Amino acid sequence: MIIGSVVFVLEFKVGAKDFSANAIDQVFDYALDLKNFHETSHPLVIAPILIATQATKSELVPKFTSHNDKVIVPLKCGSASLIKAIDSVLKFVGNGTIDVAKWEGGRYRPTPTIIEAARALYNGHTVADIAKNDAEENLAVTTKAISQIIEGSKERQEKSICFVTGVPGAGKTLIGLNVATAHIKESSAPVFLSGNGPLVRILQEALVRDKVAFEKTQGRKKRKKIALSEVKAFIQNVHHFRDECLEDLSPPPERVALFDEAQRAWNLAKTADFMKRKKKRPGFDKSEPEFLISCLDRHQDWAVVVCLVGGGQEINTGEAGIGEWIESLLRSYPDWQVHISSRLTDSEYQAQDVLSRVTPKSRLNFNDNLHLAVSMRSFRAENVSLLVKQILDLEEAQARATLSGINSNYPIVITRDLSKAKTWLREKARGSERYGIVVSSRAERLKPHAIDVKSPMDPVHWFLDGKEDVRSSYYLEDVATEFDVQGLELDWTCVTWDADFRYSKQAWEHRSFVGEKWNFIKKPDRQAYQKNAYRVLLTRARQGMVIVVPNGDSKDPTRKSEYYDPTFDYLKRIGFVII
Repeated sequence: MIIGSVVFVLEFKVGAKDFSANAIDQVFDYALDLKNFHETSHPLVIAPILIATQATKSELVPKFTSHNDKVIVPLKCGSASLIKAIDSVLKFVGNGTIDVAKWEGGRYRPTPTIIEAARALYNGHTVADIAKNDAEENLAVTTKAISQIIEGSKERQEKSICFVTGVPGAGKTLIGLNVATAHIKESSAPVFLSGNGPLVRILQEALVRDKVAFEKTQGRKKRKKIALSEVKAFIQNVHHFRDECLEDLSPPPERVALFDEAQRAWNLAKTADFMKRKKKRPGFDKSEPEFLISCLDRHQDWAVVVCLVGGGQEINTGEAGIGEWIESLLRSYPDWQVHISSRLTDSEYQAQDVLSRVTPKSRLNFNDNLHLAVSMRSFRAENVSLLVKQILDLEEAQARATLSGINSNYPIVITRDLSKAKTWLREKARGSERYGIVVSSRAERLKPHAIDVKSPMDPVHWFLDGKEDVRSSYYLEDVATEFDVQGLELDWTCVTWDADFRYSKQAWEHRSFVGEKWNFIKKPDRQAYQKNAYRVLLTRARQGMVIVVPNGDSKDPTRKSEYYDPTFDYLKRIGFVII
C-alpha cells in the first residue's frame, strides 16, 4: 500500500493474538525484498506492519534500522490499531509523494542464494526469472553458449568438453542447474554432478522438503524417500556417478554431464590410492577427470562434458585443478573438441602450459561467453571477490582503493573480540537473513574461544534450519569450514582468523598445528590449498562480514601475540573499520 512517500507492507495473521517470531521475519523479509530487489523501491521508505487481528497490545513507535536504507523496524498491531500505526509512520517520515506509475513500472530483479535458485529452477522457473542486473544477462549469454555447444555436438555427432569459468559467486553452479533443469523432461536429461558433499546434501534436502510440502498442500502425501530418489536423478554426488560407472561398463543414460567445481576432481595419485584402499582395485591408472571423461566417451556418437571451474578454489590435497582435465584429453581423447574462455589462461586457473600443447589448434574453440565476470553473491558490492584477491595477494594499496568503493554498500569490519562480532552479526541481520561463523579447517587454536573445528556439524541443519534450532548457523555455536561452505553463501558471516595463515610483508606464513606446536607447511600445493581456503571463507557473505583476529595470550605458547597481531595490523592498514 502506498500512502504519501511510504511503501507499506502489510502482513495479516487472521485470528492471531500475538506476534510470532516467524511472522515478524516474514513481513521483514517482504520489506527487504522490495528494498533490495525492486528497482524503484531502492530510494523509498519501506514500512512493514504485522497485524495480528486479535492482538490487544501494539508496538507503534517507528524507527529506522541501523542500515541507513530507509527500512523501518516492523510495527506490530491489532486490527483496531492499524490506522494508528499508519499515521505514526507518516508523521515520522514527513510529507512527500511517490510516482505510482513509475513505481509500478520498476523491475523486480532478485539475487537468490544457490539454495533458493535451485528450488526455483527445479519448480520450472528460468535464470531470467531469478537473476539480476548484469548477472542476468551474463548468465543468459553463458547458458545460451552451452546450449549451442550441446546442440552442435549432437548435430555433428561429436564429443565436446567446455569449461565455464568465473569469479567467486558469479553463478557457475546456477548455470549448471539451469542447463540441467532446462532439459529435465528429456529421455537423456543432463545430470548435475558435484564432488562437494555438503552442497549436494543441502540442495537435495531443500528440494525434497519443497516436494513433500507442495504435495501436502495438494492433499497428497509424498514419502520423503520417493521424493529423494526423484531429486537424485537430477543432482548427484559425482562419486556416486563414478561408482556406478565402475560397476556398469555400458554407456551411462546421460549424454550431458555438468561437473560443478571441476577443479576439485582428484589427481591420479589420490584416485589410485582411493581405488586401492576403498574399491579393492589396485593398479587403477586414471585420474578422476580422465575416468569421468571415459564414462561419457562410451557413447559411440556424441556426448558433452561441462566443467564449471572456480579459479583459485582448490582447497584439499589431491585436487588436480583444471590442468588435469586438459591433460586427460591430450593423453587419451584426441577427438574431443575443447571449448573454453580465453580467461582460462588467467593465473588462478593454472592451465596456461597445458593449453599450449593442445593440437591441432582446430580442437581449441575460444568463446568468452563461457566466462562469468559479474558476481551474483553480493548484490551490494560486485568487487568483493577482487578485494579478497588483492588482500591475499598482498596488494595493500590496491586493496585499500577497492575497499573505499565497497564500504558504503557492503560493510566489512574487524575486531579482536568474538563476542563483539556475534553481536554485530545479530544486529546486522534482519528478517530471516542467515548468518554464521566460518573458519579454516586448520584453525585448531581457537578452542579457547569455544571454536573446535574438529567437532562434527551437520551442514544440512546448519544451512537449512531456523533460528530455534541449536544446530543452525543462527545459534553461532557450530562453525563451518571451507569444506562445508564452498559453493554456498550466507547473508552475513563472521570469519575467525587463526594462526594457521599469518601475515608477513614478504609472503603469507602457512602453518598446521600438530600435537603441541605449529609446524611450517612447506609444500607449494598445500600452501595454495590453505590460501584458497581463506579465499573461500572471505567470499561467502552476500551483504557483509566481520573478521575476527583474536588477541594472543602470553601464557599460551601456541597463541603468542606475534602470531596474530601482524595479520590484524595488515587489515587495519587496508582501512577496515574496527569494532
